[in-house]
Amino acid sequence: MELALFGFACLLFLSFIGFPLSFSTLFVGFIGFAYTRDWNWEGAMTMLGQQVMETGANYGLSVIPLFILMGSFIHRSNISEDLFRAAYAFIGYRKGGLAQATVLACAGFSAVSGSSLATAATMTKVAMPHMRKYGYADSLSAGVVAAGGTLGIMIPPSVPLIIYGLVAEEDIGKLFIAGTIPGLLLVLLFLAAVRVSVWRKPSLGQPGKKLERAERFAAYGRVWPVLALFILVLGGIYIGAFTPTEASGIGAFGAALFAFVKGHVRSLPVLLDILIDSVKTSAILFAVIFGALVFANFVNLSGLPYDLLDMVEAMNMGPLGVVLFVCLICIVLGMIFEAVGLLLLIVPVFLPTLQLMGVDMIWFGIVMVVVVEMGLITPPIGMNAFTVRAVMPDIKLGDIFKGVTAFVIADVVALVLIIAFPVIAVGLVTLLR
Repeated sequence: MELALFGFACLLFLSFIGFPLSFSTLFVGFIGFAYTRDWNWEGAMTMLGQQVMETGANYGLSVIPLFILMGSFIHRSNISEDLFRAAYAFIGYRKGGLAQATVLACAGFSAVSGSSLATAATMTKVAMPHMRKYGYADSLSAGVVAAGGTLGIMIPPSVPLIIYGLVAEEDIGKLFIAGTIPGLLLVLLFLAAVRVSVWRKPSLGQPGKKLERAERFAAYGRVWPVLALFILVLGGIYIGAFTPTEASGIGAFGAALFAFVKGHVRSLPVLLDILIDSVKTSAILFAVIFGALVFANFVNLSGLPYDLLDMVEAMNMGPLGVVLFVCLICIVLGMIFEAVGLLLLIVPVFLPTLQLMGVDMIWFGIVMVVVVEMGLITPPIGMNAFTVRAVMPDIKLGDIFKGVTAFVIADVVALVLIIAFPVIAVGLVTLLR
C-alpha cells in the first residue's frame, strides 16, 4: 500500500506544479510499474504499448469523439445564446429569475457540450452581462454559472458516465437512464438554491423584464430543434432502438444538420475548424484515459486494492461505509482533478472491493458523478470557480466561492437523497428492464 500511496503523492505534486494530468499519470504509472518488476523497463514498455493499443481499439470508446463532435456543432451554432434567451423568456421575469434561467440554460448547454469547464466559460460570457444589467450581485451571478456548469456531467449524454461505464464494465445505456432523474433532481435543487438565496437577501437578484407572448414563443422556437435532437438520442437509447454508440453517430449528424440549417456551418474552413477542435478535445481526453489506465496497472500491481479490502474487513466498515469513504476522497481530489481524470484514478482502485461487497455499480456510478460534480465547485480549488474568474477577472474569487455555497449545499442534499433512496438512481433502470 505504501508504494501506491507514494505514487499518488507524486501524482499530486506533479499536478500542483502544472504538469498535465495525462502525462503525470503516464509517467508515474510507467516508472512505478517498472519498479515493481525490479526495474524491468522492457516489461513496462510492453505494458504501455499494449494498454494504448487495446484501449485505442476499443469500439465502445468511439462514443466519446462522436458526442464531442455533436457538442462542437451545437456550440458553433450559438445555441448557448438561444438557450439562455428561451430560459429567460420562461422564468426571467421573476425575482432571481435570471439566475434560475442561467441554471436551465447551463443544464441544456452542458448536456450537449459534454464539458463542465466549457459550459462555465461559455455561460459566463452569455449570462453574466444580463445579470449585471439588472443589478445582480456578482456572488450569485458567478456562483450560479460555476455551479450550473457542473450539471452536464450528470445529465446524459454524459462523458463522465461513459468513462465510468467503460472502466466499471457497466452498460452505458443503463447509466444514461439512471442519470436522468438525478440530473433533473439537481436542476430542481439548484433552482431552489437560487430561490432561497434571493428570499433570504432580495438584493441579490431583481426580476428581469417580462417579454411579450410573441417574443416568448419566438425564443422557444429557436431551441426546439436541439431539444428534439436531445430527445431523439436519449429516447432511442431508452427504448432500445439503437445503442449508445449508434446514438452518438445520430447525434453528431443531427447536430451538423442543425448547424447547417442555422447558417453557421456552410463553408469548408468552418467545418474543418469544428473537426479539428473536436479532434484536439478527443486527443486530450484519450491521453488522460491512456495515462490513467497505465497508472491503474501500477496501482493494481502494487496490491493496493487487496490491501484496501483487508482494511475494510478489519474495520468492519460495510458497503455503505466504503462508499462514504470513497465519496470523501473524491470530494478532496475533485478540487484538483477534472471529472474524467478523477473517475479514471479512483474507480479502478475501489472497484474490486465494491464488487465483492455487492454494491450496485450503476447506483455507485451516479453517486460518484454527484461527488465529482461537488468537487468542481468546492473551495479552495474548485476548477469551475477558477474558470469563471479567468473569463471575468474583475470578479473576486472570494465572491465566487461565496456564491457557490448554496449550490454545494444543494449537491450535498442530492447526494444524501441518492444514498438514502437508491431508487432515485436505479428506479428508472429497473422499470425499463
